[in-house]
Amino acid sequence: MLYFYDLFLMLICLLLLVICVLIG
Repeated sequence: MLYFYDLFLMLICLLLLVICVLIG
């Protein structure tokens, strides 16, 4: 369960990075 949560958190960070790049 802990591994899944860590993977989900990494996915959110990656998504935010992509959004920042698209905006910038």
